[in-house]
Amino acid sequence: MVKQEISEIKKLFTQNNCSITRICGCYVDGEKNKKAQFGRAFLALPEEEMFKYFEILRKTLSGSIGRNLHTLEFPLKAEEEGGTQEMLLRLRDSKLKDDELLDAFYTNIIDSYEFVGNYLILVIHDAYDVPGRTRDGLEMEDASDEVYEYIMVSICPVNLSKPGLSYDAQENGFHNRIRDWVVGVPDAGFLFPAFNDRGADLHSVLYYSKDAEELKEAFVDLVLGCPLPLSAGGQKETFQLLVEETLGETCSVEAVKSIHEKIVEMVEDHKEDAAPLVLDRNEVKTVFADSGVANEKMEVFDQCYDAAAGDDARLYVSNVYNSRSFDVKTPEVVVKVDPGRTDLISTRIIDGRECLVIELGANVEVNGITVRGSMNAQNKAEE
Repeated sequence: MVKQEISEIKKLFTQNNCSITRICGCYVDGEKNKKAQFGRAFLALPEEEMFKYFEILRKTLSGSIGRNLHTLEFPLKAEEEGGTQEMLLRLRDSKLKDDELLDAFYTNIIDSYEFVGNYLILVIHDAYDVPGRTRDGLEMEDASDEVYEYIMVSICPVNLSKPGLSYDAQENGFHNRIRDWVVGVPDAGFLFPAFNDRGADLHSVLYYSKDAEELKEAFVDLVLGCPLPLSAGGQKETFQLLVEETLGETCSVEAVKSIHEKIVEMVEDHKEDAAPLVLDRNEVKTVFADSGVANEKMEVFDQCYDAAAGDDARLYVSNVYNSRSFDVKTPEVVVKVDPGRTDLISTRIIDGRECLVIELGANVEVNGITVRGSMNAQNKAEE
């Protein structure tokens, strides 16, 4: 799913746009016991409760694509009878009215979900009448293309509220506040089926993880049955390792700068694309080659890629490229450069030592103090 499709679903979680038919839940304690279960028509909820659920649902579709949100593909075995996708499909088609099926689904989550403490499993069913769109992107409310029927699951921690004092209006005084069990923002969740090309894609699911580095592999494997990508940090580490291993002794500031500048060009070329920029093996190889990596070094690239990432691994550019700065670090010094102005830095051999040279412009500050460059001082002296 792309950002626009995710935003379209999030807009449904408002009172004016809501078409959610049913909401169900299971409260689980720290010992993995089902303490309470419920199911009701969503639009029959009190207004205040409805708004709280909307907030949870929107949070389940929050974060960055490739970091917190991942479109996962079902393998063929998951779509066979008794497979994970087939169970999710039955759950959706039941419109959450099959209590036995729901109970089995809760059990699958509880058996695989690693969490210390109490949590709430929320499941909604919705049937979204997808409006048609003109060629220039305008919605036509009276021209529906299809009905997108889906379920969404949110798993939320439930914690005791913080202790404190509260004001009692009747007694006109302050007393110890009663501590309640409060539902927090989702820790994980998913949307099935995915909303790809503004329609249901039964072969994929959108998975959410609040922690971009802890994707909960056991939970995804048992409940969704989909292979997980590398985490955002794992992708960054993999790319860094590929650069270091492929370049070897030629991994210099200038070489890394060249690769960075090539990626900056790619980002600029694709800035109007709806989908995030993702690199596979061949595209990473092309980046290296176009950056001037020697042919003899490229011969070891494939071996390095298999070892570091795996044959089918794909790397989101947003995870491997820092859009805020280009950093040069030593144990004592950190230099941050605008990622689009790496032309301002270079390396030179001065007095037998390799040095980083930074071109200073007209406006230079040191500890917030505007300084006059040595060139200015020299020019004034010559005058």
